Amino acid sequence: MKDKRTLLITGGAGFIGSNYITYLFKKYSDIKIVNLDKLTYAGKLSNLDQIQDNSNYKFVKGDICDTELVQSLFDKYEFTGVIHFAAESHVDNSIKSPDAFINTNVYGTFNLLNVAKNHWMSEPFLFNKGCENNRFHHISTDEVYGTLGKEGLFLEETPYAPNSPYSASKASSDFIVRSYFHTYGMNVVTTNCSNNYGPRQHDEKLIPTIIRKAIKGEKIPIYGDGKNIRDWLYVNDHCEGIDLVFQKGSSGETYNIGGENERDNLYIANKICQILDEIRPKTKKHSEQITFVNDRPGHDFRYAIDASKIKNELGWKANENFETGILKTIEWYLNKHEN
Repeated sequence: MKDKRTLLITGGAGFIGSNYITYLFKKYSDIKIVNLDKLTYAGKLSNLDQIQDNSNYKFVKGDICDTELVQSLFDKYEFTGVIHFAAESHVDNSIKSPDAFINTNVYGTFNLLNVAKNHWMSEPFLFNKGCENNRFHHISTDEVYGTLGKEGLFLEETPYAPNSPYSASKASSDFIVRSYFHTYGMNVVTTNCSNNYGPRQHDEKLIPTIIRKAIKGEKIPIYGDGKNIRDWLYVNDHCEGIDLVFQKGSSGETYNIGGENERDNLYIANKICQILDEIRPKTKKHSEQITFVNDRPGHDFRYAIDASKIKNELGWKANENFETGILKTIEWYLNKHEN
């Protein structure tokens, strides 16, 4: 970033968004960031304690569905880019309350896109002066592709087949972003990532739950037989991938970001318990706390991403494998829960 750029980051108080904002401030000295976050249960301002006093950072509490607010922020800050993290993202919650997911993930994405387009462009394929390089980066998920069997990987060309209200809402938002490129010529990119883990993830998610329950001596709940497989991506590796795509990705393109670390849920639980046995030993093994619970409805069996495109085109690669990343993650959560 050679010039002073002002970015709107939505959902920046959440897990990935907060890690991304801190990543940007470590990497760039000539950047301004406005963080728009509704601060639902998943967003915490404490995630950004280390940069809250930065003069180039501004937090705004608000809803991406609020057209008047979003327009006023564009008018005031003249954003040169949007990185859109804000989303309802927990599958179990989408099963219970799908309406919130449709509203935030579908309408909210449309609202942001539409305001950005109207601010940056005077008509289809014609940018206002100085806005020619302004870009909208949409953060999505591999869950839009549905589920895999024991073989195969998700490619950018894999047909969409979402199986939960959450993944269906994200698929819808992906299509809206795509339409603004093809219809209006808007400068957009989309990244679809695999399961993230690392510091600042919300307690309800799988890995934080396993760690928390293990150190508290409580039952560690694992869905079904624990054989569901996910491709795990350390959050800092994801942040690097997002930045590469935002800076260098081809307009209108989608890039899949995956850690190439397929692990089933039972392996993850046992691995965490094994590490805790070594660094926080108890009279009994932590793995004795693992308990199998009824599977969630429509639980996808396996996700796995082929990240060849972002590797070959942009030179990205993950720095962490699951075993190195999970050790860093456990250490962070131990510090959180013990202090």
